[in-house]
Amino acid sequence: MQHFDKDSIDLFPSRYRASLINSLSGFKSANLVGTVNGEGHTNLAMFSSVVHIGASPALVGLVMRPNSVSRHTLENIRETGQYTINQVSESFWREAHQTSARYEGYESEFECTNLTPSYIEHHDAPFVEQSRLKYALLLREIVPITLNDTLFVIGEITDILCDTDAVMEDGYIDIEKLATVSVSGLDSYHTTARLSRIQYAKPNETAQLISLSGELYPLCDGQ
Repeated sequence: MQHFDKDSIDLFPSRYRASLINSLSGFKSANLVGTVNGEGHTNLAMFSSVVHIGASPALVGLVMRPNSVSRHTLENIRETGQYTINQVSESFWREAHQTSARYEGYESEFECTNLTPSYIEHHDAPFVEQSRLKYALLLREIVPITLNDTLFVIGEITDILCDTDAVMEDGYIDIEKLATVSVSGLDSYHTTARLSRIQYAKPNETAQLISLSGELYPLCDGQ
């Protein structure tokens, strides 16, 4: 097993170090963040840093890189206070990845990648029509992370759009039915294979497996 200490990590070429460190967190969600500025110019950007914060209120966070160069997504969110998060599926993962190119502010990634914007009432930011699970957010807080000058952007979910047959009776969303993909490192995309759902763990009890409908599987002798 290789052992990289801090001194060796610091001496790595920047691209090697970025690839190595980005791989450590394993599989991450692949999402497109849709925004629009005050003049109506749309923007679409790939993010793998979206994280759940809480369900009541429904809060989601994402990490923005240092604002040392123009960050169209961040600028638009600050200007309008609105954005969307759109899960990436197998059918358009290559187009989604292309949004990470450095397009100019006047260029819309929707047009450059042949993805389709769509809208709902009372929310100005665009959704990705091709996405099968997407949600609208209002900006609630931007938290500076002083260690590396990144920003943690926190939004509250106001609307959720999801394929009907992927929402189970207990509220669980079966993302495998949506052919959702994940990301590892900076540039590797993956499909998934579920092992199972499993019951909430309690001390001194064996957690049982749960069917997709929310029912418990009976435990077999010796299981």
